[in-house]
Amino acid sequence: MTFLDSILNQSKKSNFPFDHWEYNNPLTEEAIEEIIKTDIPDLTKHNLTYDGTRAIDDGAAEFRKGISSGGKALKFRCFVTKENATQFPNLVKFIKELQSKKTHEIISKMINKDLSNSYVRVEVICDREGFWLKPHCDIEEKLMSGLIFVNHVNESEDLGTDFYNEKLEKVKTVPYKHNYGYLFTSGPNTWHGMEKKKIVKERRCVQVNYVTFSTDWKVE
Repeated sequence: MTFLDSILNQSKKSNFPFDHWEYNNPLTEEAIEEIIKTDIPDLTKHNLTYDGTRAIDDGAAEFRKGISSGGKALKFRCFVTKENATQFPNLVKFIKELQSKKTHEIISKMINKDLSNSYVRVEVICDREGFWLKPHCDIEEKLMSGLIFVNHVNESEDLGTDFYNEKLEKVKTVPYKHNYGYLFTSGPNTWHGMEKKKIVKERRCVQVNYVTFSTDWKVE
């Protein structure tokens, strides 16, 4: 169990500016290859620009609340579902590990939230030049949030996620290292985002959530 081994043996906890964990080597090479090959549309070729949100609609969190697709801009986002599962056999294995009782019970203890009735949501992401993400706190329906970075084109490690204090001052950047991730639980003052930075080619990663709303992947 690659992810669980990473959490148990290759992770470290920090409490500044809020509780979070960083971990190393959670993905198999086969899963990484699927992430690299995932076709994510380039917004600039569709007359769209990044607006500081993931849904690319600048909609309020209330709009996206409880919507497993993440918002109305689904065609620009790639969630792993049962419908497209055949394209992602190794990411489905990763999801099944997240669904397993052993894994979600360990994560529950880490973040002090009950995941026994939750669902897994995994999204493949490819950010390109112009991307930024405004400082925000995740909706409470996201019991666990985090990214796993796939830096296969040697982009700057500064392209990781930025963490902010209560004054919305950037105080930390989780490094954009290959096969390296972080996780935390939603709550007040868990401000995070990404400043506007130079992306030479692309910023690939996979977003990993345990959520309260329904997805195709209910935990065991």
